Amino acid sequence: MLNGFLPSSGPTRNQIFAGSVQREGDAFVVEVNSRVTAVTSAVPALGFPSSLLNAASANTDIIRPGDTLTLTIYENVNDGLLSGENANASAISSIQVDGAGFIFIPYAGRIRAAGNTPEQLREIITRNLDEQTPDPQVIVIREVGDGATVTVSGDIGGEGIYPIERPTRRLSGILAAAGGVTPDPEITQVTVIRGGQSGTVWYEDIFLEPQVDIAMRDGDRILVEEDSRSFTALGATAAQTLVPFESRTISALEAIASVGGLNPNLADPTGVFVLRNEPEEMANAVLGRSDLIGTQRFVYVLDLTAPTGMFEARDFAIRDEDTVYVTSAPITQWNNAISALTGTLTNAAGTANTLSSLGQ
Repeated sequence: MLNGFLPSSGPTRNQIFAGSVQREGDAFVVEVNSRVTAVTSAVPALGFPSSLLNAASANTDIIRPGDTLTLTIYENVNDGLLSGENANASAISSIQVDGAGFIFIPYAGRIRAAGNTPEQLREIITRNLDEQTPDPQVIVIREVGDGATVTVSGDIGGEGIYPIERPTRRLSGILAAAGGVTPDPEITQVTVIRGGQSGTVWYEDIFLEPQVDIAMRDGDRILVEEDSRSFTALGATAAQTLVPFESRTISALEAIASVGGLNPNLADPTGVFVLRNEPEEMANAVLGRSDLIGTQRFVYVLDLTAPTGMFEARDFAIRDEDTVYVTSAPITQWNNAISALTGTLTNAAGTANTLSSLGQ
């Protein structure tokens, strides 16, 4: 009877069970066991689509529009076309390949550079100059340019646009060139966007799983972010707060520990609840049904005093936006009732004494 008018930090264990679908409520109340733990742990993993995983390494030797070239031309005469009097070599630096892919070389004319390797371009220039000067020798160097580049942003040492070169052909090389990630590597996610395709992986997997260290392509965009998942802890715990994930996975037992554990003076260890909205497929799998449609409300029940209760709490995975709620023990409810009642009587007695003294 006292529970009807006493203030409470949240619903009691019995009140939560009373709100179940089985009792005409709006949430499925499910006691956690090994089967439920196994089913609910099957969540989609992060990863790249096959179009990104199967892309071959880019040929960084191919010249592209926007690249910068340096040419050195040796002529077999002392007074050459390009070298001038008393010299047999000339250097032409910072030649940028135009948007159409061409460069202009005196006496060789307008030459298409894009699509060729430096060696192929060297042969083209040599042939064009061969008619103008005897036995020309050409050296072509492709410098850093803005032809094939990747954009990196987010929680990274240096945001910016980075060229794809031999050391940066793959994702790990680009991230290293950008100064590495700034959050804890364990909870850092890396998203690669390529055209209409995108995928997200854990940063550490790029180095642990070779296939995840994908080849870079011109125009790729890379976003580095700290894991944004969190859960809410409420009720008879040492702290009631929003808790960010500090590792890839976190169990119910770790979730309780992360907020200081159960409040020894208040908590009911038989009443640890995890509130969650389950998607249709997962809801049907947990209940062994196939008729549920749409997202369903679930309340998972953990009894830490049961023979396997601690093991179930250790194995049950917490997900993003979960609410972990610990009810107060029945004795706490009784003590609160007695305290409220005796406090009311004490206040009433004090008021009576005050009125009596005023009447004197």
